[in-house]
Amino acid sequence: MPGYTPLAMIRKEEQQAIFDLIEVETFVADLEGDLTQVVKGVDRVIFAAGSGSKTPPQKTIDVDQNGAINLIDQAKAAGLKKFVMLSSMGAHNPSAGPDGLQPYLEAKKTADDHLMACFLNYTIVRPGRLTDGEKTNKIKAAPVLEMHGEISRKDVAQVLVDSLQPDKVQNKFFEILSGETDIEIALAGLGNNH
Repeated sequence: MPGYTPLAMIRKEEQQAIFDLIEVETFVADLEGDLTQVVKGVDRVIFAAGSGSKTPPQKTIDVDQNGAINLIDQAKAAGLKKFVMLSSMGAHNPSAGPDGLQPYLEAKKTADDHLMACFLNYTIVRPGRLTDGEKTNKIKAAPVLEMHGEISRKDVAQVLVDSLQPDKVQNKFFEILSGETDIEIALAGLGNNH
């Protein structure tokens, strides 16, 4: 990752092996606990944790909402420069989401709203349905896309990393799907949405 020395926060020791293979330092911690040591000396964060679609509503609230808020608050206290949030398409209006997905979207919206209100520099990325497809480096992006669709996890990861830069999509939220526009151009084309 050019310009960054990544540090991955993991829940379990057994997750460490995959990061050892790519020579990324890890820190075992619980999103719902004390994260002081995790954020110490870190200047940018990507929040990409998720409880999963088959998780009971309470676990979704614990991870996607309260875990995110806990990390936001502790990162802010540590003097973080930028917080990049992986959210979800539809988080701006959870009640319009599909049945069964509403608790997840509510949790995402609560965390997103907290981030926008806490005076940290942020970017909130709201992808459509995630796939294991190949990286294309091409997306469709807008504050609200008014359509459903999918996007590869690899393209979402690229958008998250690109959003770490201080001059990119600062203090903006936007939805993304697979598309025809280069990621860099799509992000540059996002206007102010507040």
